[in-house]
Amino acid sequence: MNDSDGLGFYIPGAFLVIILCLRIPALLRNRKDQLLRSVCVLLALSIGVFFFCAVPSIAWINRLTGVPNAAAPIVYTLLTAFSGANIVLIIHWSRGPEEAERAVRWARCCKAVTAAVILAINVLFLMGDAPVERLTDLDTYYASTPYIRETIVLYLLAHTTAGAISSALCWRWAREVHGGLKAGLALITMGYMLNLSYDAFKFTAIGARWAGHDWDYLSTQVAASLASLSALVGGLGFVLPLLSQRFMTYWDMRRRFHQLRPLWRELREAMQHSIDLAADPRTSIEARVTQLEADIHDGILTVSPHLDAELRERALAEARRTSGSADDVTAIADAAALAHAVVVWARHEPYPEGSEHLQQNHRSILTLPDHPTGLVRMSLALSSDVVRTCREAAALESNRR
Repeated sequence: MNDSDGLGFYIPGAFLVIILCLRIPALLRNRKDQLLRSVCVLLALSIGVFFFCAVPSIAWINRLTGVPNAAAPIVYTLLTAFSGANIVLIIHWSRGPEEAERAVRWARCCKAVTAAVILAINVLFLMGDAPVERLTDLDTYYASTPYIRETIVLYLLAHTTAGAISSALCWRWAREVHGGLKAGLALITMGYMLNLSYDAFKFTAIGARWAGHDWDYLSTQVAASLASLSALVGGLGFVLPLLSQRFMTYWDMRRRFHQLRPLWRELREAMQHSIDLAADPRTSIEARVTQLEADIHDGILTVSPHLDAELRERALAEARRTSGSADDVTAIADAAALAHAVVVWARHEPYPEGSEHLQQNHRSILTLPDHPTGLVRMSLALSSDVVRTCREAAALESNRR
């Protein structure tokens, strides 16, 4: 707490405000989500800790109340509540739906213990006497004062215990997951370890006071710097999984869009309501993919009366000779039948009235269009030699006519 202008606390606090703002929209959409609620509570408490721990804020509270060190129990209360919120968050975050009830029980127990510690801290502080205002070194200045001493030790013990439990839980969980979540948990664990270092330096400075030495700089300078650093690292850890998930979702949708384009181009002439997907740059990639898939299905329905089951079987047999993957074989056969049907449809030769082909549904011949990844597999298969041969054969037949 030696930062006279408070920037070392206000800047990390402002950073955490940004992170909280990123989480609030999701919370408003899912008000009953215990995990989201725990995240937002933790971030709000973190913001409170950093703004109330800043020297200007401490001085302002003391002046406002007229009590020399009125800010101290407020800061200790926020730190203790923050410590408890860390454990509650990890409990909800690391447990699946099948353990939801157990997680709620553990979270309630943690909240009850945290509330008891907070009550004890405030009672002990009220029982003590701290008449001299200390803005940056209260922990060491009153290290030997009855009741104030116990207040300081109690909040540090609660902070240390919560940091040790949270870091252990995060580290154990990080070994079970991958990707952005694993990286986020690693950063959060690092933030908790920095918090434990903060506690270690605080205890060392207080112990030095008990032994008659003045190592206050460990508390007022080193520990305070570690607190700011731990907030930045931990905050990044909380936001990284969210950003990583959004990026991966966007990347997957962008890749799906480009993978579907060949199939969309193949069926473009047969689409009844095709639109220019790139007309509006503000259109989200999700909307573009949805429209692309709708256009493709529309085109498949249009050419479905011209699908040839026998040709698909021949393409299937040929694909089995040239491709080793069963999935690829099916995709090539479907793509070949569809490419052939598009060429036949383009000849505009109507079927006789009452022909069974008019009632033909593509589901009776094609396998993949209604499969989650089927359209992509068909689109990729359009470049195969089997599909190219079927398309060329249909085109030659059309030219002879």
